[in-house]
Amino acid sequence: MAMGAFQNFFFFLLIISCYILTIVSEQEETGFVSSINPKLFKKKENFSHFRFYWQDIVGGNNATSIPIIPPLPKFNNDYSVFGLVRIFDNALTLGPKLSSKLLGRAQGFLASTSQTELDFLIVMNFALFEGKYNGSVITISGRDVAYNKTREMSIIGGSGVFRFAKGYAEANTISFDPITVNTIVEYNVFVSHQD
Repeated sequence: MAMGAFQNFFFFLLIISCYILTIVSEQEETGFVSSINPKLFKKKENFSHFRFYWQDIVGGNNATSIPIIPPLPKFNNDYSVFGLVRIFDNALTLGPKLSSKLLGRAQGFLASTSQTELDFLIVMNFALFEGKYNGSVITISGRDVAYNKTREMSIIGGSGVFRFAKGYAEANTISFDPITVNTIVEYNVFVSHQD
């Protein structure tokens, strides 16, 4: 009986030693990978709802959204601007008026990805200035079909308060000026994140 227990203990030590040697050799072999403390992932998860107004100013001296690649001439019509790429640094405000309190900036780009409709790939950071969120970022990416009443996009991450963020954002156009092409979009952002 004692001999069996000793053999089991010896076998257990052998398995643990092999496991430790494997980890050490992998770390030495790559030199850029190490384990993460699992306590980092056991923080309390918070669920928050933010409402922002995205102020897209396309023309004039104070433009916040500019084209960096024009649409292909063949597709530049009322239904599509295929190939267009715009970069933006738009105000995120508390209310729909541009004079409303500034909460942050939406910084990113959009690219027209459809030959038959106003359909954009949008990738942006909501860089926030307000309260405990100052310096934190929510990263959003997704499909934005301009003529749909509500468009849903994914939250793909974040930084600061929003590390390990996930969730979704809903975009609703509040106003669109066909002459200036300036647009105000209401964003409702539903995000889970760790504090």
